[in-house]
Amino acid sequence: MDSSVTQENQGDVLTQAEVEALLAQVAADESTVAIHKANHSVEKRERDAVQPYDFRHPAFLSASELRKLRLGHDDYLRALAARMSIYLRMDFSLQLTKLHTQPFRKFAESLTTPSCITIFKAEPLRGICILDLNPAIALTMLDRLLGGPGINVNTDHTPTDIELSLIDQAVTLILTEWCKHWNPLELRPAILGHEDNGSFLQTSADETMMVVIAMDARLGDCQAPIHLAFPYFTIEPIIRKVCASLETAAQPPEQAPASPVQWNSQLDDVLVPVTAQWENLVITARELSQLKVGDFIQLSPDCVQEIQIRLASKTKFVGRLGTQGNHRAVELQQTVHS
Repeated sequence: MDSSVTQENQGDVLTQAEVEALLAQVAADESTVAIHKANHSVEKRERDAVQPYDFRHPAFLSASELRKLRLGHDDYLRALAARMSIYLRMDFSLQLTKLHTQPFRKFAESLTTPSCITIFKAEPLRGICILDLNPAIALTMLDRLLGGPGINVNTDHTPTDIELSLIDQAVTLILTEWCKHWNPLELRPAILGHEDNGSFLQTSADETMMVVIAMDARLGDCQAPIHLAFPYFTIEPIIRKVCASLETAAQPPEQAPASPVQWNSQLDDVLVPVTAQWENLVITARELSQLKVGDFIQLSPDCVQEIQIRLASKTKFVGRLGTQGNHRAVELQQTVHS
């Protein structure tokens, strides 16, 4: 009885090959996931190819779209910084700090209070957009517009209506430059109003996803953030344009078909000297000086197979020595490209 139990246990022991096969199967199962489709079929895909989706914080832009949109706004900021520097007659720098998506209500609650908020539309796109200027940078711009030095500006108060009308001149430049950057969409900015508290904004539904461009602005001794926010459905045509233009630029240009060589008839009667010679025949100067009529020069058999044909002073062909009737001839076998 003990003998039969021992034999049965030995039969349950896996071999090394079976153990390795099981480990390989476990590793393969861990690296793939089963995708259940609407037609009740199941497809296995690599785990890395499946991206998690958070329904509480949906992101409408893929990583590649965000990257391409960021590249487009980098160009916009460089152009805007140059225009603002000329307009304010003072160095104005901008740096893109973040480009992301978030719900409208969460974005509105993140704005500082008080703030200098401009509500605008980019005609003919749908939706209402937001430009948020930190009061410090807005009042520093105002100081420059009024002829001030733009340094040590009192930023402890909220801009008045008269001051806002002057700040709107700089705001219009910011929005116009943004619209011009996306030509040929022919966008036109239209300022709808102002607000100083993000909690009072009601331009979109709370769950509307906003594409937020956060910038860091520096003017004089003032450094403060600026935000541009667009509903996703507003900026969607721009995203399609940016992706299409970058994909077109990434494609290699098509090479034009080579045109046939045209012969110049003026060269018909030009005389070109043609010579055939061996290159590997080497003799000393003494042997050359002692040569006389009737002497024989010993040549390697390979010389007959490698005769160089020269047009003027350039080697153009390689051939082999032969005869044609009572004449020596050279059969051209290879073209030399120089």
